[in-house]
Amino acid sequence: MQIPLQITVRHMPPSDALEARIRDQAAKLEEFHPHLISCRVTVEEVTRHKQQGRQFQVRIDAHVPGREIVANRDHHEDVYVALRDAFGAVTRQLEEDIREKRGDVKLHAVPQHGRVARLLADEGYGFIATPDGRELYFSRENVIEPSFDRLEVGAAVQFIEEAAAEGPQAKRVTVGKHGPLP
Repeated sequence: MQIPLQITVRHMPPSDALEARIRDQAAKLEEFHPHLISCRVTVEEVTRHKQQGRQFQVRIDAHVPGREIVANRDHHEDVYVALRDAFGAVTRQLEEDIREKRGDVKLHAVPQHGRVARLLADEGYGFIATPDGRELYFSRENVIEPSFDRLEVGAAVQFIEEAAAEGPQAKRVTVGKHGPLP
């Protein structure tokens, strides 16, 4: 780090163990993202409630070239859990920063179109006919809109095809979205 780690503890007595944990976690961040410019960690005990006991808040401000990353973990009763969660949130944001800088793009499944070919309503599943002549299985749980019980044979649907142990299946089935139909 170009700027040394800053640790602030408020409304609670300082702890060598807590400081050691913070330094350890910050060192892991620096290993993970070698261009970390600075890291500021604030740990504080927030107002005490008789019934809730002690509550802690952890805030981490980290800087990398071109980006400031902030994570807050509010009102957790274990300071070490709040600390772990806050550093986890910063790590996820740093991962995203690295992906963006590498140009990695998260690919999303492309929706396909078809028609409900068969329904076995009592058994909770059916089949969708695709434009290329295949039939894909789908279950009650895969229908988003309208409910499975309101589906009709012949209805135009949009879906995502996913591989399953039994073969390709239709997931996230939605009625009323039109495209090229069989």
